[in-house]
Amino acid sequence: MAKGQKVLFLGVYGMEVVECGGALAKNVLSGGESYATIMLCRETSQPQVRQAAEVLGVNVSFLNFQYGTVDLSLESKLKLIKVIREVKPDIIITQDPEHSFHDLDPDRRPAMTLLLESIALSSRDFGLEELPGLSPHPIPTIYYMTPHHPNTVVDIAEVWEKKEKAMDMLESQMEFSGMHFDEMLDSKTVEILSPGFSQLSNFHEKGRAIHRVLDKAVHVYHGLATHGHFALAEAYRREGNFHLNELTV
Repeated sequence: MAKGQKVLFLGVYGMEVVECGGALAKNVLSGGESYATIMLCRETSQPQVRQAAEVLGVNVSFLNFQYGTVDLSLESKLKLIKVIREVKPDIIITQDPEHSFHDLDPDRRPAMTLLLESIALSSRDFGLEELPGLSPHPIPTIYYMTPHHPNTVVDIAEVWEKKEKAMDMLESQMEFSGMHFDEMLDSKTVEILSPGFSQLSNFHEKGRAIHRVLDKAVHVYHGLATHGHFALAEAYRREGNFHLNELTV
């Protein structure tokens, strides 16, 4: 990622800001501006996501879509187009189309179509009357987060502590995860993953303990474990070809 870029993350859920937090935080350290707009995030969780974004140096906003109602209406498209034309990003990060269809979290599939349609329409003479003063913005470079088939990895060792601190802010997500992990993992297995798990006193601590294991495992896998150049790496898939004047290392 070049220095001084405007990066816009278009997310469906709040924790995704942290999942992409390495790239977003590094862009800020390089003198760029990082923005995040979240479609679905409960009002009770928004202060926690704001705190996480603040740790990463990301300017975050919420579109307050309702669960189970994401559609391709004009109103829905204009919400996203407005953000894109206001920010005028060089790069957009959003969910991976392939991943979104396999993930059974609600609204991911219609959200994927809505996101791509809105990105496309934001570059054309669409919605100009509904969004006065906001001119079309060319389609930015697009990267898909947590893809099944990445073609790009970002070294995040420099901002690892920021990313982990940002994850600490997501208390309600950690509590939800703790309930899930406590139910699905047997006591012997969970102690292999996180020694001392059975002694933790609440679901928040349990969720955070397993997320620490998952965070390191995922980022090491995309880095050192797969003969990569980086110890800890975030994985992305760039849309389209890389356009180079000449081959580069």
